[in-house]
Amino acid sequence: MKIHMSMFLCLLISMAAYAQKGNVSGTVTDANTQEPLKGTSVVLRGTNIGAVTDSNGKYLLKNIDAGEYALDVFYIGYGTISRNIVVNDNDALVENFSLSESSAMIDEVVISANRRPQKVTRAPATVNIINSEDIERYAGNPAELAARQKGVDYVRTGVQGIGINIRGFNSAFNSKNLQVEDGRISSLIATGLPFGSFTTIIRDDIERNEIILGPNAALYGPNAHNGLISTITKDPRSSEGTTIALAGGNQKQFNVRARHAQVVNDKFAFKVWGERQQGEEFNYVDSVYVGTTAYPELELDRDFSVTRYGASTYYSFNNRTDLIASYGHSNNNNIGVTNAGRNQIKDWSIDYAQLKFVSPRVYANVYHHWSNTEDTYAMNQRTQNYVSFIENGFGEQEARSRSFTEAFFPIQGAPGGGITLPRGAVFKDASRRLNAEAQYNNQIGNLLYVAGAQFQQDRADSQGTYLLDQDGVIIIDQTGFYGQLEYNFEDIDLDVLLVGRYDDHELYGGNFIPKAALVKNYDFGSFRLTYGKGIAAPSILNLSGNLFGGLVLGNGEGFTLQDGTQIPELKVETIRSLEAGYKGKLFGDKLFIDANAYYNVSEDFLSPLLNIAQPDNPVVSRGATPINDVTPGANGGFVLTYLNFGKVDTYGADLGLNYYLNDRNRLAFNYSYFDYDLDLNDSANDANRDGVVTKTDLPINTPKHKANLGYYYTGDKFFGSIFSRWVQEYDFFSGINVAAETQDLNGDGVNEIVENARVGRTWNYGPLGGFVNFDINLGYNINENLSLGASVTNIFDSEVREFVASPVIGRLYLVELKYQFGQNKKNKM
Repeated sequence: MKIHMSMFLCLLISMAAYAQKGNVSGTVTDANTQEPLKGTSVVLRGTNIGAVTDSNGKYLLKNIDAGEYALDVFYIGYGTISRNIVVNDNDALVENFSLSESSAMIDEVVISANRRPQKVTRAPATVNIINSEDIERYAGNPAELAARQKGVDYVRTGVQGIGINIRGFNSAFNSKNLQVEDGRISSLIATGLPFGSFTTIIRDDIERNEIILGPNAALYGPNAHNGLISTITKDPRSSEGTTIALAGGNQKQFNVRARHAQVVNDKFAFKVWGERQQGEEFNYVDSVYVGTTAYPELELDRDFSVTRYGASTYYSFNNRTDLIASYGHSNNNNIGVTNAGRNQIKDWSIDYAQLKFVSPRVYANVYHHWSNTEDTYAMNQRTQNYVSFIENGFGEQEARSRSFTEAFFPIQGAPGGGITLPRGAVFKDASRRLNAEAQYNNQIGNLLYVAGAQFQQDRADSQGTYLLDQDGVIIIDQTGFYGQLEYNFEDIDLDVLLVGRYDDHELYGGNFIPKAALVKNYDFGSFRLTYGKGIAAPSILNLSGNLFGGLVLGNGEGFTLQDGTQIPELKVETIRSLEAGYKGKLFGDKLFIDANAYYNVSEDFLSPLLNIAQPDNPVVSRGATPINDVTPGANGGFVLTYLNFGKVDTYGADLGLNYYLNDRNRLAFNYSYFDYDLDLNDSANDANRDGVVTKTDLPINTPKHKANLGYYYTGDKFFGSIFSRWVQEYDFFSGINVAAETQDLNGDGVNEIVENARVGRTWNYGPLGGFVNFDINLGYNINENLSLGASVTNIFDSEVREFVASPVIGRLYLVELKYQFGQNKKNKM
């Protein structure tokens, strides 16, 4: 009985304590029109207690412990309001707010830097934000807006092809930047490459793109290494209405899109979207060398197209708890640039299904990605196969049909004059990824804590076409556990962040990943100091690739050369980064500055593709398997693979300035500097093991200096921008691809690299960069529903070559007509 009484007393005490907690409620309106602002975030600073206003602009924060708080109210496109409040036991405070429209960056809200909404000035990282209004006002490819951000290496490979890299070490097959879409890791399963144009999302459904510079593995797991690109889509409850857009331009560009979002009732809302995009790439043919003779790519198809569609449903259990179900699809046809030649991508589809549970304390996310292609092929390898048949007397039709899967090798005296060997050019893919995450958060005073776990299973299946998976699907599991602590010292307004993550990878075992940050806040901005560690786990392709008859082999088991030299198998790359920065106003309210400087130490750096064989020292085995058994007919005379370096130090700085002339006119300037230090006396940095450390052992593939300058005008009817970009000239080495000035690499008096000449298996057009480019974007709101926009990239049609195995980028223009109806004009997102 005493036990029961004790339990009863504890229950009463806990109920009394619960009842003593206070509530805060109120309404948020537009200061100009007094209309309610649906979708406004209202957050108790330093906690995870928050709410989003409903269709009447009302919010409710419940069960708040007694104490003093700062209440932050923010809505994209409006100035942030912060108000100090005191919550007492059993209080029912009413706090109403009126927000004024603002374009100042100091009022921006960022989500991805700390995995919760916060003002950009308080974020413990350098963050570039591309919001929905930026995208809505830009008529061209929205990926082009990444070129306008600091710290971002932007390259264009054609009309549609755009690559984004962060802080150096680019390649034609770069997987060191993690792409996340609505909480989904959005990369190809086998290669680890970001989806890019394979995305299932259309531009009209993007709420914001957040580009975070530097390692973020502690919060997002492996491969958020150099940076993170997070895409967040619109909530249909705050973006209701229908959008229909039609666009066309040169290079046969055509695009039609549609999106509809609807709130059915207080519990249920949904959105659907679709897009068809097509066009023709610039007229460019890459040379394929057989011996010293160059051949054009066989059956090159310059037409590109992508079809996207999807739907999401939102069910609200209450005003703070949602269940979100989504499905998306894309189908792609285009030309892909790799470090071993170009690919003709044919009907490569990406699908996902996702279910998310979102509440103030608990977050859960489970999703499934699947990929499929049957007919994609490598143009380089297929062309070589075709030539091998033609040169040995086979007919045109037979040579073309057999070129997809095999090559002919003449052997004197053999039946038929030679033999055929498997040299598959076709890429098949039926890979799948399953990912699940659960997270819990709570607060004790000024201390917010978060704990979570993730599980990921990758099932890579190339059906034996480009992976060593002839014996079945390659299955790799990885599990991560993370914890996060945030504390605000109110007296000095100092935020402290500590994050720890432990990842257990089926192949690499456990890795601990820490992150720590100090953010000192002032009314005019904040200073921060951040330390972070990142890891880059080799992709399945890095480990188990088998392309083009053994030309490219994954390094999951190491190699042995003829002279006995051992090439060790790949290990996890680690990076440790220290960054200092400032974000905020300067010299009054008109100038906003975001500046940082960083120093990184990378160990076991994962290289791009490098040739490990020498003419007189071929590869004889992969692991314990003779090279001829790995790929029948291979002699090991030229093998591209991936290696680890010893140690590489990189450092740099980024500067962003935005000057508001007035509410309608803004100037923007960005500058980035990047450099590195490689010990030429450290044999661990001799990537190709030729006994000499040269800069091609570690290709930086990034300009040391780059800058851009833009002018932006936003009026009631007319809007537009003029943008210029300068990229310093730089050398680029990636696999068989070379774009570099004439030079003697090893000091023997012979130029191994010659500009405008064949170098190895490719043609060297010379260094990349070395240009100033100008773009213009104009738009006009015909009425409240109809708008017209136009963009011109490379206005002066300058000769701009931005990437290897890619055409000169000429002038591109696109004109777009957009019709929107059913929107709540004050709830634009």
